[in-house]
Amino acid sequence: MTRLILAVSFLIAGFIGNPAIAGAQGQTAPSPAVHGGAQAGPPGGTLVRTPLTLKQAEAIALKNNPQITIGKLHALQAQQFVREVRSALLPNAYLSLTGVASQENSRIAAGGLNNPIIFQRAAGGATVSQLVTDFGRTTNLLSSSRYESKAEDENAVATTADILLAVDQAFYNALETKALLKVSQQTVDARQALVDKVQALTNAKLKSDLDLSFAKVEVARAQLLQLESKDNYETSLATLSAILGYPTEQNFQLIETPPGTAPPAPDVNPLIQQALQQRPEVLALQNQVLSAEKFSSAEHDLWRPTISALGAVGGTPVRDSHLSSWYGAVGVNVNIPVFNGFLYNARSKSADLQAEVQRQKLMDMKNNIARDVRNAWQDSNQAYKRLTVTQQLREEANLAMDLAQARYNLGLSSIVEFTQAELQKTEADIEDTDARYQYGLTRIVLAYTIATPR
Repeated sequence: MTRLILAVSFLIAGFIGNPAIAGAQGQTAPSPAVHGGAQAGPPGGTLVRTPLTLKQAEAIALKNNPQITIGKLHALQAQQFVREVRSALLPNAYLSLTGVASQENSRIAAGGLNNPIIFQRAAGGATVSQLVTDFGRTTNLLSSSRYESKAEDENAVATTADILLAVDQAFYNALETKALLKVSQQTVDARQALVDKVQALTNAKLKSDLDLSFAKVEVARAQLLQLESKDNYETSLATLSAILGYPTEQNFQLIETPPGTAPPAPDVNPLIQQALQQRPEVLALQNQVLSAEKFSSAEHDLWRPTISALGAVGGTPVRDSHLSSWYGAVGVNVNIPVFNGFLYNARSKSADLQAEVQRQKLMDMKNNIARDVRNAWQDSNQAYKRLTVTQQLREEANLAMDLAQARYNLGLSSIVEFTQAELQKTEADIEDTDARYQYGLTRIVLAYTIATPR
């Protein structure tokens, strides 16, 4: 919307009497920048400018943007969840120190069916327990956590791709507003030169006061346009700075790399297949589906028996005469679920439903990605065709302006006719410049949607 407002403003301001501005549309203006990340000062200051290319901007974003760090931390956290689940397959060992003073011949009489006797003692020992098998439940839980970890890795990749896309879009938007700021600055200079020229002709009674009034109005409009262009450029720099991870606006000196003009792929179907195979969002959801299926199997395995082994050994240096100086025992325990108020039934059913939810999410994601690829491909084709049209428009506008200038110089037309020709040329220049930037942006978006390796 800002670009369209600026274009209309250019049509109002015009470039009367200065054909040298015709080639300025594709140029970019140097902008004040900061050195070492300090906040930039006003234009025209003495701060050292820091050049910034697109590749450098992407590298800074990958290093500084908090979302990148958050994605990596989530991936590391998921890896620790895998270790937590795997611990159930490993032995558990712990040491115990116990000291007891009791009433003679006393027993624990409440709180349980058995009533063991309590002997005075001081003892120490070790206990080791090991899960023998739960018939696949823990193994399925471990597989589920591993798939979740892989999904988090893909989510981190997707976050990186999102940040790089945002950097590329912000960088190109800043370049475009920078070019428009350059044009607005030259517009003010051209309008002021025209005022000086018409003022001299008016003083010599060769031009009317009406021509002078027209010229002064155009200077005022060009100055307003310059203020608006400067504000838009600073806004685009603030957006770019935030994406790069800076808390304050950085007035970088953007270095433009000419965008390529290669035509897009002739067929969209291979691009859709590539996206479905390579997009990290799809890969993440596929892993989440597998994780949910494994977790569902683990919940069904709750009904299976659990077999575990236990061993204990130790000594009792302070003991009752009924106790031995050391103790040791090993055993095997088998737990078989029988009834728990339909808890396991509810948990397994809930896990089945969650697995189906993940499958439906994956299907919806694939449909959306296919749509996005098709739309991005169509936008890229349209932008590519627009390059030819805007180039032809610019050539025709240049020819019309040359003819109008010749008529004005010969006194065969008024300043209004010449102004209209200049405005049409300005519009054509802006459209041609915009077409080049927009085609570059559509190529970036298409490359993002199909997950083209960088």
